[in-house]
Amino acid sequence: MTVDERKKRILWAVIQDYISTAEPVGSRTVARKYNLGISPATIRNEMADLDELGYLEQPYTSAGRIPSQQGYRYYVDHLMQPETPVEEEKQLIRANYQAKAKSISEVIERTGQLISQLTSYAALVSAPRPSRGPIRHVQLITLEAGKAMVLIVSEPETVQARIIDLPENITPEDLDTISGVLNAKIKGHKLTDIKITLIREIYMELLRHKAVVEYIIELIEDSETPEDEKLYLGGVINILNQPEFRNAEKVKTLLSLLEQEDLLSSLLAEQDEGITVRIGDECKCDIIRGCSLVSAKYILGERVQGTLAVLGPSRMQYARVTGLLDYLTRNLSQVLEKLYK
Repeated sequence: MTVDERKKRILWAVIQDYISTAEPVGSRTVARKYNLGISPATIRNEMADLDELGYLEQPYTSAGRIPSQQGYRYYVDHLMQPETPVEEEKQLIRANYQAKAKSISEVIERTGQLISQLTSYAALVSAPRPSRGPIRHVQLITLEAGKAMVLIVSEPETVQARIIDLPENITPEDLDTISGVLNAKIKGHKLTDIKITLIREIYMELLRHKAVVEYIIELIEDSETPEDEKLYLGGVINILNQPEFRNAEKVKTLLSLLEQEDLLSSLLAEQDEGITVRIGDECKCDIIRGCSLVSAKYILGERVQGTLAVLGPSRMQYARVTGLLDYLTRNLSQVLEKLYK
């Protein structure tokens, strides 16, 4: 038995109605609301065939049908057309991105808030903490006796500060000399770009202060180490308001997932090109069985920066969510491009 055009139209209608109402859908409802030009009896027979094919399910005897995981998959892959955000939503997105932001992190958080506000589901946004770029300035500042603060300013606007113990008899003038030599030698460089010969020159010029120089070089090495991906989570209350999560045990299970940042990050890492839609068991995570995760990567130049994702029930507005994520990723990438410039 194949899924012919009539079955496709009926499956589409059942899924659309169930997404909207969260109630099992009967043949009379489909006939009345979707004007398919066929009788309720014919629709009922076709729905029975779709049930047999695995695309619909009957939750209990004499009830209407609901989509199965296989039905949602077929809908997403073959029947659904992503919905472009309406003009009012586009204006809201543009207004949020046009508002001045102090940092990339602030832009990412705003994006998460927009996703949860516009979809009424939970939003997950991953953003790599930027590795520090070229060194802009190094400064040693005298504090109380025997201590100094080391400031390492790197691109983009990253400041690393550390208090260090000073050897005996070192003077504020010595600290100025150390700062001057370091800035002359390594300003504008990443440590990974600095040749061993240059480091040797620094040691030779500052031989009397070798212990202090070694400590500062170690701090710069630490600043060059890439950091883990940061995850923003928002709109959790939205998903808890869905009818599927009125069961206390389901709520408890879901909340336990949302506390596991490593697990959530690993889910977002499994991302293909474009929009990825994972339904129920496809998430490969027992905790969110019955949920769907829709995600998309955003880029800067040619480099992937992170992932935008929506977590909601399997009865998700897939067309709306996929269209929104596509629009947001393109706009976010443009905003980040301007920030980096």
